[in-house]
Amino acid sequence: MRLVVADTSPLNYLVLIEQVEILPALFEKVFVPQIVRDELQHSEAPESVRRWIAEPPSWVEIAPAGRDSDEPTLLHLDDGERAAIQLAIRIGAELLLIDDRDGVNAARRKGFAVTGTLGILDLAASRGLIRLDDAVERLRNTSFRCRPDVLDALLARHSPKEEL
Repeated sequence: MRLVVADTSPLNYLVLIEQVEILPALFEKVFVPQIVRDELQHSEAPESVRRWIAEPPSWVEIAPAGRDSDEPTLLHLDDGERAAIQLAIRIGAELLLIDDRDGVNAARRKGFAVTGTLGILDLAASRGLIRLDDAVERLRNTSFRCRPDVLDALLARHSPKEEL
């Protein structure tokens, strides 16, 4: 079993585009730090996200907050990213789900494999679990930010190849 820890952003966007159920198809269990759960329950989070995390599915394991680390390399991160990386260190996770560039870089410096919302959709599409064009279209209708050419390249990689 791959130990996977999720930060707020990938869970938020997968819920918003109604694709969160691809996670248990890809990973047996997803560990979520208590701080990330709290961020997903925040009054400013979308209602569908708050509803989803209020009764998390059985494949989500909420991990209680560990001892806060004042490690200088993590202090510039937001609370959720810092908690996700610290939990990953504590449980020996093999993969972190993070979108924020600073969080991704910090996790990689700690030796973790990292993917974000687009990487999850890419993996699910390559396994035939989703219609990528539908998922990307829904993602474009959220506050998700990335360069349009990144989405176009992802779609092109999964489009049927025309024969010459």
